Amino acid sequence: MATSTTQALTGDEPAGPPPERRTARRRGALLHRLDLKGAPYAFVAPFFVIFAAFSFYPLVYTFWISLHDVELATLDVMQWVAFDNYVELWGDSRFWNALQNTITIGVISTVPQLLMALGLAHLLNYRMRASLFFRVASLVPYATSVAAAALVFTMLFERDFGMINWALGSVGIDHVDWEADKWPAQVAISTIVIWRWTGYNALLYLAAMQAIPADRYEAASLDGASRWQQFTHVTVPGIRSTIVFTIVLSTIGATQLFGEPLIFGQGPNGVTGGADNQYQTLGLLLYEEGWKNYQMGRSATVAWAMFLLLLLVFLVQRVVQRVRSRTS
Repeated sequence: MATSTTQALTGDEPAGPPPERRTARRRGALLHRLDLKGAPYAFVAPFFVIFAAFSFYPLVYTFWISLHDVELATLDVMQWVAFDNYVELWGDSRFWNALQNTITIGVISTVPQLLMALGLAHLLNYRMRASLFFRVASLVPYATSVAAAALVFTMLFERDFGMINWALGSVGIDHVDWEADKWPAQVAISTIVIWRWTGYNALLYLAAMQAIPADRYEAASLDGASRWQQFTHVTVPGIRSTIVFTIVLSTIGATQLFGEPLIFGQGPNGVTGGADNQYQTLGLLLYEEGWKNYQMGRSATVAWAMFLLLLLVFLVQRVVQRVRSRTS
């Protein structure tokens, strides 16, 4: 060992391993780094291939159909009309009525739903007996099918024999025609959505709350913060990304609302959203154009209008988020 070291110092033998071995080690380290960096892409790439096959292609094909006059019975026969379907949709009062109903039902159902989910998650975050039971019970509405939930709530909101009108009558309030009137119908449909999704969002908030370090609450408590101040200044900022995520999911769900109003109508009125279209959503209008009027071109136009509406909402959300980040 001493001899080899002396030779290396005197220049008789090069220090370290031979150049060939050093080159091999560098190549091995480089390949190892490339493998580590390329591993995520190897796992993600198949997802994008599947996305292109099952999402991107139908999206483009739907846009292609919206540029034609196509009937449901003869999908292979297309007549080019360019953007005439979009122009007609822009001037169609039914579209604006469905858009307004979609927005109002979305607001009525989303805002109370997320507030209730936030409060429920805050309660479940405390140490309490049978906490597992309450967490599982909050998922039962989400696990229930849309058809079953809508049918049950339809019976509850029935005009003559429904339990809701019975309860209102017991306190001296006249019966409400929940299906015929616009705002009662939208409130009833929103109730179904709130019942189904509150528990699911509450569990998302609960998971995010449990990831907040406990020392933040201890520091806030030492500073004299009350439980409410800890909730507003520690809990809510700590789960802000989850709140944004649930808002995005709720917005998508509200835009695509279909099953609840369809079953709530109990028959032909379900497709049209009532006799006066008082609760017809964009999803119902899409179905009416394609599967009742057999106009697939106009139905595809409504689908793309829904897609563009979501893009507009997300764009506005991003702009508001950037403005808030700059001001803060």
